[in-house]
Amino acid sequence: MELELSRVCNLRCVYCYAESGLPLEDELSFDEVMDAVDQARVLGARRIIVLGGGEPMAYPRIMDVLRGIAERALEIELFTNGTLLSPEIAMELYGLGVHPIIKFNSMNQQVQDALAGCVGTFEAIQLGLKNLRSAGYPNGLSLGAQTIICRQNLTELPTMWRHLRGEGIIPYFETITAQGRATSHTELFVEPQELRALFEELASIDEREYGLSWVAKPPVAAFTCKRHLFSCTITAVGDVIPCPGVNLPSGNIRVSPLREILSASPVFQDLRDIRRRIKGRCASCELSSECYGCRGMAYQACGDYLASDPLCWRPSSEEDGREPARNC
Repeated sequence: MELELSRVCNLRCVYCYAESGLPLEDELSFDEVMDAVDQARVLGARRIIVLGGGEPMAYPRIMDVLRGIAERALEIELFTNGTLLSPEIAMELYGLGVHPIIKFNSMNQQVQDALAGCVGTFEAIQLGLKNLRSAGYPNGLSLGAQTIICRQNLTELPTMWRHLRGEGIIPYFETITAQGRATSHTELFVEPQELRALFEELASIDEREYGLSWVAKPPVAAFTCKRHLFSCTITAVGDVIPCPGVNLPSGNIRVSPLREILSASPVFQDLRDIRRRIKGRCASCELSSECYGCRGMAYQACGDYLASDPLCWRPSSEEDGREPARNC
């Protein structure tokens, strides 16, 4: 289960899906957050992915949440911008077995600060990474870097990929969904064929230099999104949605139990059966048995979470290698 805690954030990233900054009114209390975790655990959840919605380390009781999840013997992934990771916090994260994923978009200070909307972000991220390494990462626990692919960092991404691999940091390079602040910053977006060239270059680097083999496809380089087969997201106000991109509430945990919401939702039923219900080019793609593109991008761009991923460059089997149109 993915868990948002608050929309509070110390940065103002220009691509932020949630337009984070200030907390929302009536956000879940600590007890409600932990009750949601307990409900997910009963349903079979093994991992809680703490998104924050904003910046989780700015949430007043973040360490209590992480301790509570660890006490329940659940794996923890923590998405954080890394700017608030003191040596003491880094040490406790390592002790709790947390797997951090740092939002790190450029090795160029000006580019990183501009994307974060805050001067000094680059230096703060580097200090956070230094504190994590001093605490023991990535030895024994994974450490990742989440990087959005945009016009501003496109040319440096192969170099950045090699840097992260060399540091033992898992790179998560992913496309941007057209929502939140990103809709006001169209200069961020790159075309499908540019994504294709990047993904294929990254795949070639991994094959030649690291002995890792993967098929180039969106939305995340070297990975396949499978969250819709078994996951859900609970927002900071308790809405249950498939993922931050498919932000269609199926219910609220303050009103109904998580089990009832998931079992009664037509949206979740569609996405749990995505292999059969997906539409368009995605349905006839040669990779359809393992990939369904980005449902969030399809929903935000087309209004249909079952539509083809409009950023995918791969032709369907009927197109015989012709260039696919950029549509849904």
